[in-house]
Amino acid sequence: MGKVKVGVAGYGVIGLRLATGVAMQEDMELVGVSDVAPTLAVRGLVESGMPYHFYNALPENEDKLKEAGVPISGTMEDMVEQCDIILDATSAGIGAKNKELYARMGKKAIFQGGEKNNVADVFFHGYANYEKGLGQQFLKLTSCNTTGLIRAVDMIDRNVGVEKVAITIIRRVADPGDYHRGLTNALQMEYAPSHQALDLMNIMPHVDATGILVHAPVTHGHIITVVATPKKKINKADLLEMAAQHPRIRTVKIADGFLGNASLFRYARDMGKFRGDNYEIALWDESIVMSGDQIMFAINIPQESVVIPENMDGIRAAMQMQLTREEGTAETNKYLGMKARG
Repeated sequence: MGKVKVGVAGYGVIGLRLATGVAMQEDMELVGVSDVAPTLAVRGLVESGMPYHFYNALPENEDKLKEAGVPISGTMEDMVEQCDIILDATSAGIGAKNKELYARMGKKAIFQGGEKNNVADVFFHGYANYEKGLGQQFLKLTSCNTTGLIRAVDMIDRNVGVEKVAITIIRRVADPGDYHRGLTNALQMEYAPSHQALDLMNIMPHVDATGILVHAPVTHGHIITVVATPKKKINKADLLEMAAQHPRIRTVKIADGFLGNASLFRYARDMGKFRGDNYEIALWDESIVMSGDQIMFAINIPQESVVIPENMDGIRAAMQMQLTREEGTAETNKYLGMKARG
């Protein structure tokens, strides 16, 4: 098999990171990206020297794009025609409309967490149900919170089994640079149970999950507390050993200066991570406590970048590049520079 040809529809917060992720996979070729207007992200693409081909998804906006100096390589249909698979990172609801184009052209596609589950053949997570995505035409990824949550729960489940989990999500209200949520000084409760708990059960039906979500006026990451009931009792040392072997989970300590979500964002920038992106979730050492047979801990979810590895896994499964979870996730991790720290 030659390189799998991939296109990215929607060049926003997730789309631009998906493009970077695909470009890092040496067995994939990024055909290009598409969007509808000269947004700041698209203007940034121009300023950076146009490392990717840009395709116009809204013909009537061609003049606006040209006025902004955006070189146009063709229409979105032109991009799709050249691809084996599309990563659709458009706004919620648009992906479902784009699906008609992908189906008509006989192409595969992966949709993001904002789309409804019925847009795809399989609700997909690279670690929890990789094999279910093999050869499928349409996959849908979990949201950022659910992606990180499932990594942590699946890690325990594969080692000792998990009977049930209860979660509390402290959710960032908007991404950095967004203004549409307004200037707030408040926490907002969401109806329970949170969709992340329900989505976890969709992918891991043998785990009983429930949860509460609170919106917080911050932008750099979510925090989730997890109370898990393993089928076999584990302690803090056991959990830390599991995390040390997981390429997408980083253990951090408050004592080392990791005081919260902002510390992790700053650390990513100080490490020279492009855009300050972390592909890993972080598990706080000092958050791990026991309550009878239950174990409780807190994780940080870098919402802008956490889903990128699972998208790469989705390409590998849908295109049958690797046929097992172990092989597929290992290839993704290798090209994204993630490895176990055990």
